[in-house]
Amino acid sequence: MDLRWHAVSLAIYLFTFLLGLPANLLVLFVYLRKANKRGATPSVVYALNMCLANLALVAWMPIKILETAVHWVLPSAVCPIYSFFFFASLYGSCLFITAVTIGRYLSIAFPISYKMYRRARLSCGVSATLWALVILHLGLALAAEQGQHFVALAEGNFSLCYEKFTDEQHAVLLPLRLEMALTLFLVPLGLTAFCTLRCVALVGRSFLPPGSKRRVLAVALSTLGVFVVCYMPYNVSHVVGFVLRTTVTWRQKAMLSSSCNVFLEPVVMLLLSPAVPQGFCGRICGTCGLQRRGTCQSSLTKEQPGKT
Repeated sequence: MDLRWHAVSLAIYLFTFLLGLPANLLVLFVYLRKANKRGATPSVVYALNMCLANLALVAWMPIKILETAVHWVLPSAVCPIYSFFFFASLYGSCLFITAVTIGRYLSIAFPISYKMYRRARLSCGVSATLWALVILHLGLALAAEQGQHFVALAEGNFSLCYEKFTDEQHAVLLPLRLEMALTLFLVPLGLTAFCTLRCVALVGRSFLPPGSKRRVLAVALSTLGVFVVCYMPYNVSHVVGFVLRTTVTWRQKAMLSSSCNVFLEPVVMLLLSPAVPQGFCGRICGTCGLQRRGTCQSSLTKEQPGKT
């Protein structure tokens, strides 16, 4: 990686840490308060899981910053642990933003039928299943380390963590990465795109005021945009790497956009929560004027009789 990209990477990871930590703590506070007042609805359960995944990524971000600044200087045994939590956070966030989008669509399209399944226990079961899916895939990836902890020496005689691999490691990692790109990204992307576009169509045919429609559509399309921008480049590197039978050189650059989910997703989740203060809502959604407290956010749920 040249000096320009090195500086850009360091700036992005530092910015991600400084902005992601308070943003996710705010989301955690907002949704915990919402759960305390209104109960743990599916959207609250999924949002809290996504927030915890982001906070786990933020917690390991100082190591990512250190690695970017001076390469890998920590003990070799730390590398697989660091990689596990780092990528578990990324893929966990990807799956939970999909769960939030699906729940929002079902509550709009099938409000009566979906109300029967809006139980916290069921949502917790879905969350546990999604985490188990992520842990299973990453556990298989760790099995490919073969006692080397994924730490290798580069040409400049410095260590790299999870960047340089042997042929034996590639034999396991390349097919697994492809399967992860399909299962943990492409399928969630298809579901997120379908649910978002259906929400857009339903809101477009609704009787909401034009201003409310624009706000709802902006939040829905922003969710899809964040998903694509944050998760597509890195997963495309998996597909290209499988075709070329090697780890592509631009894989680390593709990870930059993936880390941005730490501060982009909290913005989307705050817009989806009616518990956000009116002043904050007004700054992001546009001026709420003399509308009553929460009107800007209530436009997200007016078309549905129940909570999302």
